[in-house]
Amino acid sequence: MDNDELVGFAKRVGLFWPAAEIYGGAAGIYDYGHLGAAIKRRFEDLWIAYFIERNDNYFLIDGSNMLPEKPLVASGHAARFNDIIISCTRCKSFYRADVLLTELGVEINEGADAGQIDEAVQKKGVRCPKCGGALGAAKAFNMMIDVALGPEKKEKGYLRPETAQSVYLNFYREFTILRKRLPLGLAIIGRAYRNEISPRQGLYRMRELIQAELQIFFDPDNWQKELSDPGAELNVVPYSTGKQVRIRADELAKMGYPPFYVNHMILIDSFYRQIVRVPEKRLRFFEKGGNDKAFYNKVHMDIEVDVESWNGFKEVGGLHYRGDYDLTAHAKGSGQDLSVSAYGRRFVPNVLELSFGVDRNMWLLADLFYSKTEERDLFSVPSHLAPYAAAVFPLQKDEVLEKRATEIYGALGRRFRVYYDTAGSIGKRYARMDEIGTPLCVTVDFETVDSKSDNHGKVTVRMRDDKSQVRVSMEELLDMVAKYRAVPTAEGRA
Repeated sequence: MDNDELVGFAKRVGLFWPAAEIYGGAAGIYDYGHLGAAIKRRFEDLWIAYFIERNDNYFLIDGSNMLPEKPLVASGHAARFNDIIISCTRCKSFYRADVLLTELGVEINEGADAGQIDEAVQKKGVRCPKCGGALGAAKAFNMMIDVALGPEKKEKGYLRPETAQSVYLNFYREFTILRKRLPLGLAIIGRAYRNEISPRQGLYRMRELIQAELQIFFDPDNWQKELSDPGAELNVVPYSTGKQVRIRADELAKMGYPPFYVNHMILIDSFYRQIVRVPEKRLRFFEKGGNDKAFYNKVHMDIEVDVESWNGFKEVGGLHYRGDYDLTAHAKGSGQDLSVSAYGRRFVPNVLELSFGVDRNMWLLADLFYSKTEERDLFSVPSHLAPYAAAVFPLQKDEVLEKRATEIYGALGRRFRVYYDTAGSIGKRYARMDEIGTPLCVTVDFETVDSKSDNHGKVTVRMRDDKSQVRVSMEELLDMVAKYRAVPTAEGRA
């Protein structure tokens, strides 16, 4: 399925579409419709349950979307949060340089500097794809979006480029309030803002994006020295070889990856296979190194999924061992001591970051689970992520049937999010539910309300994925919906 087909589906059912659509839309800025907002909330809630609520000293916080300039100078964003851009000398079109070259078949590192870009352009004779004009010199472009604070606009600020900075700025206060225990996990699900040069591929590269990030503050000498599951197998592309391998956790540890890092690779792998239901062969960890690795990271792996509409493996998250860079930088910039006393010594905590692009994962769900055939359009999203747990229909418009269907809808609605519909034939209503991902359809027919029928009181339940049907009592129905809606859980604690 290509990008345009997926966007068409998303618009049709109420997942997402470009912001300000009635004015022609805006590149890199999207709105979520009612269906998308419901699935996004389910994803976020399950992410919190999986990564935060299973640990006694991990907490969700919420930071400001706007930050003054000084923290972002200290963090390095003011100087280093750059992409390399290149422009046409004739038509004045701007391009993100590494993306342009890659799309034109020129191999270049994502972290290539302006000099390397210029060298590649000259060597390969690259010209503007729009008008054929010559390309000018490449240069750095800072992607932060600045704002002027106050009526006289004397104080400069920025929309935060990542949610992580809000965590680092709040670490010491939270550490103190929470009785000074390590490891301490602080998470945020919120918006970040980046002045992307060339937003593209739907929700993949955006100017306003939603991140789900967990920053774990810890002492590397006193945390998770043993592997949680030495025999766990993961798909990994190590930087040292550049080749994907299926490898055991204990082998990764032998290669020098810290046990705490490998344990969180296992946790992330389990989340994607159990919660998101990504097939094993389509999920991998891709290690960055050289110019592609963030300068502060000791270990940097992208979480990648093979997404058809994105033409292969693309990043949907990351696992980053950031060392003590962040707190050291903010201690220096603020003049505040951010070191802690623990384990009989004083030190600056290290940080392990689990970072997920919520928007990218929303697109991933649509790509993985939407299919179109001559028979039907089907969105087979996992039932625990579906916007509705079930739908309730009277077989046709009839006062008795509708009364009983309404009663069942009310009973289910006290425990689950349920859809009710009477418009159109039963076949069309089933088709509508297939397209929006509702896993179960409950139909009240004349046998349900016929006291002489062997099926009196029973309803027909149709399963979305295989279209099979069963008749069940009301008690069985409640148990059935609960079973379908149940969330898979991993054993143990993070």
